[in-house]
Amino acid sequence: MEKPVAGTSGGRRKGLSKVNYNRYGYYFVAPFIIVFLIFQLYPIIFTFRTSVSDAIGWDKINNSVIIGFQNFKMYFDKSSPLFLDFWNSFGNTLLIWLANFIPQILMALVLASWFTDTRMRLNFRGGFKMLIFMPNIITAATIAVLFYSIFNYPIAPANSFLQQAGILHAPFEFFRSTTAARSIISFVQWWMWYGNTMIIMIAGIMGISPELYEAGLVDGCSSRQTFYRITLPLIKPILLFNLVTSMIGGLQMFDIPHLLTEGNPNKTTNTIARFIYQQAFTGSRNFNYASAASVILFIFIVMASLALFWVMRDRDPAARALRRAGK
Repeated sequence: MEKPVAGTSGGRRKGLSKVNYNRYGYYFVAPFIIVFLIFQLYPIIFTFRTSVSDAIGWDKINNSVIIGFQNFKMYFDKSSPLFLDFWNSFGNTLLIWLANFIPQILMALVLASWFTDTRMRLNFRGGFKMLIFMPNIITAATIAVLFYSIFNYPIAPANSFLQQAGILHAPFEFFRSTTAARSIISFVQWWMWYGNTMIIMIAGIMGISPELYEAGLVDGCSSRQTFYRITLPLIKPILLFNLVTSMIGGLQMFDIPHLLTEGNPNKTTNTIARFIYQQAFTGSRNFNYASAASVILFIFIVMASLALFWVMRDRDPAARALRRAGK
């Protein structure tokens, strides 16, 4: 009986099975591509198209006419009725985001360095991580109800405690004070997200080569020196990731300000996302103005992200080599 010659039937079967096997990768990727096209790419294209149309009201949403960039002029013309509301909402969003992101990243860095430092013998690390991360998995509606009940007027735990401590002599309306309302929203945002930021930081620190820490230990580096000389430079990409994703999420902030204050007092906690919501789904249903504001926000996020990548890029060849060694 003759043996199959290499490169004939046996070779063809091997090649065919390899081709058939490789195509399974496309099957796994296909659901993501389909979902991306339907739920991300199409809405983006539709938003860009609506932003240059006269789509006002549900009856015009699919029968609108292109009118150019007149909708965008509403946000750059000081005489426009939307000018102040838009830019005030934009400023409120940036202020509330910065007020919660700065302490968020600092707290996450401190906790991540503690939990990953082998010289600090902390007990129940897993339990502490779980408790710190838990606010991130609670729904925003639940958290809003919790903090509204804490700071409600006139009878609530916050007012009762402050009056018993002698700090207040009468109940204080927290949600009618601009400073108090912004501070509460910033605190809630910080409380919800610093655990998530900490977990990402821990993952980045644990990806650093232990040999670098051993070398620092041999050289007599303290915990503080190890953090500033080894850990911080090597987690720069993780810091950039947290900064960019937090900025994107912060500029899209909607749920907590909407549920807690509805943009009050006097629209001082109204965010840009809530402004877009008001234009699109209240009153006259100004889908064109809402889409134009969304496009402006989209362009700002893209430009700010690119600027952050450029500012935090590696300028020192030695730092790049050190980071590659850390990997």
